[in-house]
Amino acid sequence: MTDVLVARLRAAGCVYAEEEAALLGAEAAGERLEELVARRVAGEPLETVLGWAELDGLRLRVDPGCFVPRLRTVLLARLALRERPRTLLELCCGVAPIAALVARDLPGTRVHAADLDPVPLGAARANLGPHGAVHHGDLYAALPSQLRGQVDVLAVNAPYVPSEEIALMPPEARLHEPLIALDGGPDGLDLHRRVAAGAGEWLGPGGVLLIETSVRQAPVTASICTAAGLRASVVHDDELDATAVRAVVAAGA
Repeated sequence: MTDVLVARLRAAGCVYAEEEAALLGAEAAGERLEELVARRVAGEPLETVLGWAELDGLRLRVDPGCFVPRLRTVLLARLALRERPRTLLELCCGVAPIAALVARDLPGTRVHAADLDPVPLGAARANLGPHGAVHHGDLYAALPSQLRGQVDVLAVNAPYVPSEEIALMPPEARLHEPLIALDGGPDGLDLHRRVAAGAGEWLGPGGVLLIETSVRQAPVTASICTAAGLRASVVHDDELDATAVRAVVAAGA
């Protein structure tokens, strides 16, 4: 049966057919397994077929229609952990991978997560459990007023794919993940501008904004943060193939 599964997955273009067959076989059997394999062969991301994704050793719930967390987002979590925040906020959270990793590794941290798309918020609540609060709404409009000026780390994996490049993305993302989680506007940085513009109001003294970006876009993301009154620098991790901008509230701001 495993050989048959591998052959079907390989024929569907799954590069890691053997590993995927093992994961699917461990998840289900019989008719249920056939259902999962059919979904995967049709192009649905493996993570939403399984119902989970593993990130830095943590299994996160991922429902159909959710943005699938990528390994590169671990960089934001690691940068956040270095700050030892008392309060962390993850905007554009999706299933809240950054908040969940920080909650796991710094259990005393108060974590909040917010997203405009209601679809992933059930998974976000499951991933945070009793350790955090999840809010629904458009960026800062989703947040309780008590958080204003109290956030130590604001971590954001906002969509940053330029609109005209969406059509070039792999079908798994383009056809099965929400456009709202992919499309960053004409240059990909519309959300970066909005996040940076409002960050100073919600970050406390010495607070840090962390934004995932690309190598190509990083200088512009950094300049956006600088224009918003923050001190910005670019961080890159070769192992994760990840890039982020770290922006700090200036002293006296």
